[in-house]
Amino acid sequence: MEPGNLWKIMHPERFQGSTNRRNYFEGWYYKLVDAAEERVLAVIPGISLGSTKDDSHAFIQIVNGTTGNYDYFTFPAAAFLPASRAFDVHIAANRFSDAALRLDLAQSDHRITGEVFFENVVPYPKRLFSPNIMGWASFVPFMQCKHGMVSLSHTVHGALTRDGERISFEGGKGYTEKDWGRGFPRAYLWMQSNHFTTEDTAFTLVLARIPWLRFNIPGFAAVLWHDHRYYRFATYTGARITRFEKSADRVRLSIEDRQFKLDLEGLQGTVVALKSPRAGSMTGRIFESLTATLKLQLYAKSSTGDRLLLDDTGRNAGLEVIDDVDELLHALNRSGGSRRTKDRKRRGQVKTE
Repeated sequence: MEPGNLWKIMHPERFQGSTNRRNYFEGWYYKLVDAAEERVLAVIPGISLGSTKDDSHAFIQIVNGTTGNYDYFTFPAAAFLPASRAFDVHIAANRFSDAALRLDLAQSDHRITGEVFFENVVPYPKRLFSPNIMGWASFVPFMQCKHGMVSLSHTVHGALTRDGERISFEGGKGYTEKDWGRGFPRAYLWMQSNHFTTEDTAFTLVLARIPWLRFNIPGFAAVLWHDHRYYRFATYTGARITRFEKSADRVRLSIEDRQFKLDLEGLQGTVVALKSPRAGSMTGRIFESLTATLKLQLYAKSSTGDRLLLDDTGRNAGLEVIDDVDELLHALNRSGGSRRTKDRKRRGQVKTE
């Protein structure tokens, strides 16, 4: 592995690709919630490199999770200018980093401008052989898609103006992540919230069936930050999904390792359709809710019975369930790490509704 590639892997928040690549995308996801929790926005800058230069462009997506409004701003690929040694990305007059974002967007009858800043950032806890939420898989080449954490939670300052209306995010909360590769998995689950009743609490989970070479690898990774402690659950940590249920607007699952058990239930809110990558081109479509509800219970396991450590409900939650033909369910049932899931399937605890 070349030193430059290793440097990128150890800093997943930075631009991981090359603007000379084909069939490649990379995007960052900023979630902004105002202090009154009346406005929930997602700002998604990125680069789409299709099979030819004519099929390539930079983009900024703006998703209003409250109203369902959606805007897709396009730019020439040459307008995408990432720093090589830091997370600092320019797209024309717009700028994005781990500390702030600045917008100066105009398209047809829409104009969005402003700048917001982040402080009290809660980063993902990096380790030498686990520099990112994907763990050792961060080092595996040729994966269809990789996922990275930038901030589990932070305080937001500043404001944006949309078509003359000022939207203040002063004292609000934010969250930042990213994805890169050829395209999104065909089947995956993503949920996130950092608006719980108990302060200093944030959670995110991604579960996917990812093509790699000739294989399809099911895996998941989740991290709960609570009371200044990180709880990590992932395929690579030995954790297992022991329950998985989903319906049209709801998903329930349980995750266990040797020490802890985590029960989760996500209920969709307003759903917005937005563009997603396929072979680098933004020709796909996914459906996302930014106003979902996320119920969470954390238990400490012991021989005398489980002890409840946290029982809370996350507001303004992000939720995507992309699994039209139950691939996640089938993958969980086939995975060797899910004997308990198979047992629960026979007992009717792993199902679709």
